[in-house]
Amino acid sequence: MMDLIILISPLALGYFVGTWVEKKHYRSIIEREKGFLRLPAVTIKRVHEPEEIERAQLVAGSAVISVDYFKRFLAGLRTLVGGRVKTYETLIDRARREATLRMKAEDPSADTIVNLRIETSSISKGTNQKSVATVEALAYGTAIHLKK
Repeated sequence: MMDLIILISPLALGYFVGTWVEKKHYRSIIEREKGFLRLPAVTIKRVHEPEEIERAQLVAGSAVISVDYFKRFLAGLRTLVGGRVKTYETLIDRARREATLRMKAEDPSADTIVNLRIETSSISKGTNQKSVATVEALAYGTAIHLKK
């Protein structure tokens, strides 16, 4: 019985703390996205004529997000039967959105960010390469300032 309690305790703690931290992070992302609504990040070939552009510069943002122990455990169970792994979907969503926000924060006075690209990679822990411990997202693009 004691062994069962020792197994369930970290899982329950991971579930409650992990869920709380994830919700808190999502609230933070949503609030900061509202602040950057006026700064679009788009992927198009040509947004402005060259004579309209005052300056252009590369901007980038990176975020490394980890999944909690409980969700990693559930994802491991999900791989046994197949199907969507929602745990990792939210992990990647949070990482991409956070990286995009950090990219926009590098030059908040820009008029637009063109050619947005997002790269993701998993960072595995230990020798088991199939277990995803964290995911990194890198967002980059060109911040455009127009002549006034």
